[in-house]
Amino acid sequence: MGGNLSAVFGVVSLVTALAGALWAVLRLRARRGIATATQRATYEVLHTAGLAAEPLRTGLSTTGAAKAVRHLRALVGAAGLALTDREALLALDGRGAHHGEQLLAAARRAASAGRSTVLRESELRCDLVDCPVRGAVVAPLSADGRVVGALVAIADEQPAPGLVQATLETAHWAGDQLALAELDSSRERLARAEVRALRAQISPHFIYNALAAIGSFVRTDPERARELILEFAEFTRYSFRAHGEFTTLAEELRSIDRYLTIERARFGERLQVRLQIAPEVLPVTLPFLCLQPLVENAVRHGLSRKPGTGMVCIEARDAGAECHITVEDDGVGMDPTTLAAGVAELAGSDPTDDPGQHVGLSNVDERLRSVFGDKFGLVVETGLGSGTKVSMRVPKFHPGVRAGSAQ
Repeated sequence: MGGNLSAVFGVVSLVTALAGALWAVLRLRARRGIATATQRATYEVLHTAGLAAEPLRTGLSTTGAAKAVRHLRALVGAAGLALTDREALLALDGRGAHHGEQLLAAARRAASAGRSTVLRESELRCDLVDCPVRGAVVAPLSADGRVVGALVAIADEQPAPGLVQATLETAHWAGDQLALAELDSSRERLARAEVRALRAQISPHFIYNALAAIGSFVRTDPERARELILEFAEFTRYSFRAHGEFTTLAEELRSIDRYLTIERARFGERLQVRLQIAPEVLPVTLPFLCLQPLVENAVRHGLSRKPGTGMVCIEARDAGAECHITVEDDGVGMDPTTLAAGVAELAGSDPTDDPGQHVGLSNVDERLRSVFGDKFGLVVETGLGSGTKVSMRVPKFHPGVRAGSAQ
């Protein structure tokens, strides 16, 4: 008996709690000034569109379609909705699964012709006596002017003009999301290509000189040669890593320290380095291999054309919402008017050198502007006989930017 009473009291408590929650929601909605019916409808549409946009922004795939199709059906207000590419039915939500082959055939025709179509009940022949499907609206999905698939809205009555218009508008909006996905993919490929270009420029020059420097210690100081080989291995492992468009300032500086260790073995006392790094900016995220080219340029520019000792100064300081980084050398400098003349001059190269062997600072400048905005490009200060100072500003926080990720 006690057990039964406990169960009854439990049910009563649950019902009471649910009733209280419902009453609270109704009271909240009834309050004046919270939201009008139009505002609530706008919110629901935008919220649902946002839920559908996220998977669509990954591209038109089976996984993305499966996540988006339910929200797209809610936007259209259809009894069922299907997403296809040009070859296969990727996902279907709601009614109409048993018409899959017919819907796919219609989607292929619409995609090939680039025109929407309305399927009547007579065109959807079915052996089911109680089949609820009475028609469908098929609209092609276009991304960047190219038809990539189709959106099929399934109706449980003769498709009305309202359903046709809703389907067409939703297909147009979904196509825009897919176009943005392709743009994101293109941008990521471009970013990877730019990093590969930097690696291709760095590797022939640096690897040859690094191995030559290490080789000079093999007989005279084997232990130091061993240490330099380890530093070189870690440097190359970082520089040629296969993932991540972004890194932290701490990681970039760690790699630069290995680079400078090898260069100091090569130049000896001719290379002097001064670091001033604020600890609070070490976690700041910045594009991968954006500081290393500045340091390599300073070393080469500061030592290759200047007799005697050359100084390279690296500074990173906290500037509120930003991190300010400078790389400065006291080398021979250059004529400021040559900065606008091309990549080779910006990289501090000799006009007689092969420009392909020089690290392009313009590459770094373009990547900074692409990620953070035009105001975050490189600033170069130089003059003949006055050395060169390259500065950059990096926001401490930026949407979509995190270490180890591809934006």
